[in-house]
Amino acid sequence: MTGGRSGIGAALVTALERDSVEVQVLDLVDGFDVSDPDAWEAVGPVDLACLNAGVGSTDEDLATYRRLLGVNVDGVVFGVQRLRQVMEPGGVIVVTASLAGLVPMARDPIYTLTKHAVVGYVRAVAPRLAEHGIRIKAVCPGFTDTPIVVPELRKWVAAQGIPLMRPEQVAEAILHAARSRETGEVWAVQPGREPVPYEFRGVPGPR
Repeated sequence: MTGGRSGIGAALVTALERDSVEVQVLDLVDGFDVSDPDAWEAVGPVDLACLNAGVGSTDEDLATYRRLLGVNVDGVVFGVQRLRQVMEPGGVIVVTASLAGLVPMARDPIYTLTKHAVVGYVRAVAPRLAEHGIRIKAVCPGFTDTPIVVPELRKWVAAQGIPLMRPEQVAEAILHAARSRETGEVWAVQPGREPVPYEFRGVPGPR
């Protein structure tokens, strides 16, 4: 479990431990940097991996851009690559993406970029992981009451009349997705709704 010390990750840890599941938390506050490929070498096999670490920012300077790519994209790619090496057949990976990975979020273009990348990566890597007996899915929650929703964004969300979801709702959606026997799915999670697989309509083919 990456990013398990706050927000959705912390709610997910609580839900798993409530069911007597042994959870290993990999979080920056404990010294684990998901964007460092060497850090992943110490990760061993697990039955369920939740790649949940994520950051956002409305800044677009180079340092912020690199940080968002490192955590939101590299942290998923490096994690999946390591898990493909060590996971046993039957293992499941669930990646926390965002609704910003399905629709544009104009207030944060770089965050939107990273989450679109994550969604595309999950869908594209699924067949390769299936060869190893591993399933992978992405969960795309709307605005959730976590530290990533900074005060300025929180005010904007409230002004739009958009309800913030509780982290516990997203945690349950992640566990729901993990139980699905399919792979490559992308689950949309919105307030007041059950999680549903997003339907990608496809693009016109060649003539």
